[in-house]
Amino acid sequence: MSERTALTELANFVGRSSLLKQDMAARNRVLAGITGRMLPRKRSVGDLLGVVLTVLTRTRRMLQAPVSVDIDVFAPGGDRAIQINLGER
Repeated sequence: MSERTALTELANFVGRSSLLKQDMAARNRVLAGITGRMLPRKRSVGDLLGVVLTVLTRTRRMLQAPVSVDIDVFAPGGDRAIQINLGER
């Protein structure tokens, strides 16, 4: 019974937004702005080309063998100062 009462109240709800007090043109501008931000924008050919190149680059990186970089830095006396290993050995 209470569910039906809640639905009846919802059906009889009257909005009191500040948009109702404005003229119709201002209201339409606001609504157009909201829907314009929600809709995806049209992409240019350059945007699509950038996406294709990004996907190709990522695919190529996934197919290549992993790279390993070893860096040795020696002190003036000939002793190893720093050894950095980047990647798998």
